[in-house]
Amino acid sequence: MKHRIVVLGAGYAGAHAAGRLARRLHRDDTEITLVNAEPDFVERVRMHQLATGPDLRHRPLTGVVAGTHVAVRQGRVVAVDVERRSVELADGAELGYDTLVYALGSTAAVDVPGAAEHAHHLAGRPAALRLRARLAELPAGASVLVVGGGLTAIEAATEIAERRPDLAVAIAARDGVGDWLSDKARAHLRRVFDRLGVTVHEHTPVARVDGTGAVTGTGDRLPADVTVWTAGFATHPIAAATSLEVAANGQIVVDGTMRSVSHPDVYAVGDAGLAPGVGGKPLRMSCASGIPMAWQAADAIAARLTGRPVPVTPIRYFVQCISLGRRDGIIQLVTPDDRAKPSAVTGRAAARIKEFVCAGAGWSVAHPTVLLPTRRHRVTPAEHLTPTA
Repeated sequence: MKHRIVVLGAGYAGAHAAGRLARRLHRDDTEITLVNAEPDFVERVRMHQLATGPDLRHRPLTGVVAGTHVAVRQGRVVAVDVERRSVELADGAELGYDTLVYALGSTAAVDVPGAAEHAHHLAGRPAALRLRARLAELPAGASVLVVGGGLTAIEAATEIAERRPDLAVAIAARDGVGDWLSDKARAHLRRVFDRLGVTVHEHTPVARVDGTGAVTGTGDRLPADVTVWTAGFATHPIAAATSLEVAANGQIVVDGTMRSVSHPDVYAVGDAGLAPGVGGKPLRMSCASGIPMAWQAADAIAARLTGRPVPVTPIRYFVQCISLGRRDGIIQLVTPDDRAKPSAVTGRAAARIKEFVCAGAGWSVAHPTVLLPTRRHRVTPAEHLTPTA
C-alpha cells in the first residue's frame, strides 16, 4: 500500500512542499495529492499589482507539477477530520491521508464593523479583481483610503497612487506607517509618499467602515469612495474546528520540523502554521517564511518515512522587500529574527531587486530541482502508515 500524502493549498508553501516531496520520495511508495480551490498557482505577493494593472501570468497547477507524481485535485476544503484522517471537499468528496500537509494560508482579518460589507481587500485573486473593477469605475478626483500600516498597505497605496495619479489616495494606520523600518528606509518612504501625493494618517485607528469611508476611534471621518482593508491577516477556521492544537489566532502549533505538536501525522506550513523562528520568536505570515517552512516540512516527512536523520534548519530572515509602485522600492536588511538593520537599498535598484525576488519565488514553484537535486528514496515498509517520531 502506498503512503498517502495530501497537501492542502497550492500557494507558495503548499506548492513547494508538494514538489519537494515528489523529488524526495519514490513514486512506487507514495501517492501525493495537491488540493487547491483554484486551478492555477497564484502569486499572492503580486495582488496589489493585479488590482491596479493587467492580468498576471497564469500558471496551471497541472503544468507546475508536470513530470512529478503529484496529482492535482481542484476543490475547496470545507473540513478536516484528524481522527479519521480525512479531508472533506465542497463537492462532497472525501480524501483519506496518512500524512497531511496543511497549507491553506490566510485571508483578510476583517474585524471592524462595516469592513466586510464596504471594504475591499487583497487576500486573493478574486478579491484583487473585484478591487480592480471598482478602481476602474472611479472618475478623476475620486478618493481611495487604504487602512493598515504594514507591507501590504504600503504596497497597495503606492501602487494605486502611481497607476492612478488622478485619484486622491490616503493611508490610515493604528500605529505608524512602516515604523519598524530603519531611519533611512522610513525617510525614503516619506519621500515616495510625498512624490505620489499619498496622504498619511498615522496613529489613527479605524473603528468603523461604511459606504463613504471610515470613522476613526475619535469619531473623525476619513472620506473615501473606495476603502481597501489591509490591516492584518487571519487564518481559515478549518483547523480551529478540529482537535489540533492551535494558537489563539487559529494557526496550527508546530515544532521546528513543522509537525503538529498534537498530531504527528499533520504538518502545517506557511501562514497556517505557528512555528518558532530564531530565538523562539514566531515566524510572521509571509512568503519569506512560507517557502522555508515548506522545505523543512517536506525534508522532515521524507526523512521520517525513509528512516533517515531528520534535518532541522532554523528559519531566519535576511531582508524585507517592499515595492513602491513599479519604479521604486525598499530592500530593508534585517537580523535573523526580523529586526531592521540600519542598512537599506532604496529607489530603482530596490525595485529591480524586489521584482527579481518575486519572479524567482514564482519560477521556483515549478522548478524545485534548481535548488534541490532529485533524489527519490524508498519508503521504509514499516513507515507506510505511521510516521516515526
